[in-house]
Amino acid sequence: MNKSLHATTDRLSILPLTENDHHFIYELVNTEGWLTFIGNRNVESPAAASDHILKILDNEKVRYWVVRLQENQMPLGVVTFIQRDYLEHPDIGFAFLPNFSGNGYAYEATKAVLDALIAQENLSHILATTIPENVRSIHLLKKIGLDFERAIERENEILHVYGAPVGRLKAI
Repeated sequence: MNKSLHATTDRLSILPLTENDHHFIYELVNTEGWLTFIGNRNVESPAAASDHILKILDNEKVRYWVVRLQENQMPLGVVTFIQRDYLEHPDIGFAFLPNFSGNGYAYEATKAVLDALIAQENLSHILATTIPENVRSIHLLKKIGLDFERAIERENEILHVYGAPVGRLKAI
């Protein structure tokens, strides 16, 4: 897996997560949206965020990119690409600080990462998972071209799996 992949748009710089992002990750994983829709990662300090980042970086099945504003490099969110043990294809994900929602950044960043992944890697299908109550994420998943495929149960929680063949995503 190419962990060095990066992408840019007119407004955004999307670079791989580094340990230097620990203050931002501490803030992000403790937002109400992250805690509600993704879950508590028990990252209770910037130092704990550094440990959390090291675990992410050490896992070959997980890639995180930090999304920053081009103009000042302020971090806004993350895009993730994870090969989960319980899914047959990689899972694209995203999370943004609440102050930056509603500006199209999540769509722009996720689409840029998907386009770069599709161009550089031999992928056949992309998946995404979310809880059924995460209406905003579901809207974005549909906007990037993913369709509801099935519901699964994971750790006593129902997840909805969205997906699409890469060939269809190339046309979007």
